[in-house]
Amino acid sequence: MARTATATKTRSKTAGTRRAARPRSAEQIARTALGARPLPDLQRTRPGRAPTTAQATLDNGLNVVAVRRPSSPMVELRLRIPFGGRGPLHSARAELLAETILTGTARRSRQDVDADLAVVGGALSAQVDPQRLLLSGSALASGLDVLLDVLADVLTDATYRSSEVVRERDRLVEHLAISSAQPSVIAREHLQFKRFGDHPAALEMPSAEVVGGVGPAAVRGLHRRAVVPDGSTLVLVGDIGPARTLERVRRTLAGWLGERPATTLAEPPAVTGGPVTAFHRDGAVQSQARLTTPGVLRSDPDYPAAQLANIVFGGYFSSRLVENLREDKGYTYHAYSMLEFWPGASAVTVGYDTTTEATAAALLETRYELGRIALSPPTDAEVDAARNYAIGSLAGSLSSQSGYASMLSTLAGSGLDGQWLRRHPANLAATTTEQVAQAARRIFAPSAVTGIVVGDLDAVGGDLARLGDVDLPA
Repeated sequence: MARTATATKTRSKTAGTRRAARPRSAEQIARTALGARPLPDLQRTRPGRAPTTAQATLDNGLNVVAVRRPSSPMVELRLRIPFGGRGPLHSARAELLAETILTGTARRSRQDVDADLAVVGGALSAQVDPQRLLLSGSALASGLDVLLDVLADVLTDATYRSSEVVRERDRLVEHLAISSAQPSVIAREHLQFKRFGDHPAALEMPSAEVVGGVGPAAVRGLHRRAVVPDGSTLVLVGDIGPARTLERVRRTLAGWLGERPATTLAEPPAVTGGPVTAFHRDGAVQSQARLTTPGVLRSDPDYPAAQLANIVFGGYFSSRLVENLREDKGYTYHAYSMLEFWPGASAVTVGYDTTTEATAAALLETRYELGRIALSPPTDAEVDAARNYAIGSLAGSLSSQSGYASMLSTLAGSGLDGQWLRRHPANLAATTTEQVAQAARRIFAPSAVTGIVVGDLDAVGGDLARLGDVDLPA
């Protein structure tokens, strides 16, 4: 008992000491008493053998990519259909279409769709955003023909039965009403409007009221006009023979036709710097801050440097922003920065939630970090750590068939393919600290930043006004 009590007392004392200690910086973590921790020689990184791939554009305009990745006896499917449109009505119809496209065809009921897929260990789902309609699925590789047959049936003959559409519409309206009241959703809507105004890229979630007025005929009409093969991309990854798979797709989807190419989202306006706009949320105990600045497209030669600069700033747990706002000041539990992409446009999003009392102070520290990374360039140690993280996280995300298929589908939306993916780790490895510093100056210059803050302005408006460069409601 004495030894147990002593051990407990010692542990408590040690824990107290740890809590009182100042958090270590990324450079401190990278060193030991014997010197710097060794890092792998990333300049010697070589891409592994590329998986066997076959690619073709079918007579109906559908681009098909089939990749052999026999890590499991499964196949992953991603069908990306550009789904651009204009206005709240398109957004509402698209959301309801995604909720009901798998509820039955002329020869399959909703239950039949699920049962046929279940026999081959399969599943299909649909989701939509302003850029694309995405049908995602998987099945045992031996059941690929069934998966493709169900997919073809849905694409060419989805019925949108009135009873199914009305039931899903009522459920969606309730879901949207709840979601629209969430602080993170409110902040995102304000940020998108700040970035893009009334451009369709800003309409990521339709209003419950508009969705409530959409009927089955409108959804059927949207399917007929917009669910088309020309310009779409189908990715299949798994334990498959790529060339044979192309022929199976060609046979099965030959009847999927469209009157016009798929509609790509129009290029949104460029993000421009300016004051932060504050929005009032009565009685809020937390504030949401979302800042933005122009980003870099994946096709840009400077993208590897921009990616590393973003990681150093706020792209992972050891970043400057996290170390300041979370570890040092305790203003937030989670702070981040990330690159986002639209057709022909990219932006960096910086975000965190904080207490009402710390709202102005947290914004001040964020501005400080923006200025610091633009004027005080990342060190070799910071860049090496970010490089390791970028290469390692990419390898992890591509280790599964699902991750590989999703990445290829995402790249297809930017006009890129597996060759870009194969070259990217080597490009990251070859990026110099000076290139990262140049990217940081370009991206994080405070004059290029704008954004929004949502919170209880009755409590924090005065502090934000004193901070300056914040537009408060009249």
